[in-house]
Amino acid sequence: METQRFYNDDPVRWMCSDRPVAYPEAVATMEHNVKAIHGGDMGECLWALTHPPLYTAGTSAREGDLIDPERFDVFKSGRGGQYTYHGPGQRIVYVMLDLRKRGRDVACFVRHLETWIIKTLAEFGIKGEVRSGRVGVWVTRADGGEEKIAAIGVRLKRWVSFHGIAINLNPDLEHFSGIVPCGIADHGVTSLHDLGVDITLAHLDAALMKNFQILFGPLETA
Repeated sequence: METQRFYNDDPVRWMCSDRPVAYPEAVATMEHNVKAIHGGDMGECLWALTHPPLYTAGTSAREGDLIDPERFDVFKSGRGGQYTYHGPGQRIVYVMLDLRKRGRDVACFVRHLETWIIKTLAEFGIKGEVRSGRVGVWVTRADGGEEKIAAIGVRLKRWVSFHGIAINLNPDLEHFSGIVPCGIADHGVTSLHDLGVDITLAHLDAALMKNFQILFGPLETA
């Protein structure tokens, strides 16, 4: 099975930051960790955090999709994708895994990230879905409209992944109006709280940890 092929028995370390982490600090830490993982000086890890309000531009970002460049700090990012908002009320998990141990299959890795988010949302009664040509995880409203609830943007360096996923728990959705999120103008953005799910980051983290272990392998907490 594909899940078994990607699964690894070596524990992955779960780290969680209680304070908002500045984006340059996060990138510098990920770069350090990726180098250490590749060299065998550190094991695989996940880093759960939040950022202050900011926009990031992925490698495919189009200048015209940055609607309000003066609103928040804007950072160029080495991850794939286009413009993304990060801020309070959003759970970001940076995923630093060694794909040399997991089949060296990037498409399989991204599918596992999608499935991880979908299984996590299902814990709270939300049906997450993927759409061809649209990266991330989506929900369908009662009127048939589709809105994005989670973003995925990853990069590999010598087969070690970094960057990762962002799930909208309860961010200020109006903050997304300063960009065209992920270059998609025809659909909106939503969150768990916007869909009537009143949970905390701790609840979301518990579901993320549970479902990661089903798909990727065991976790150990820092």
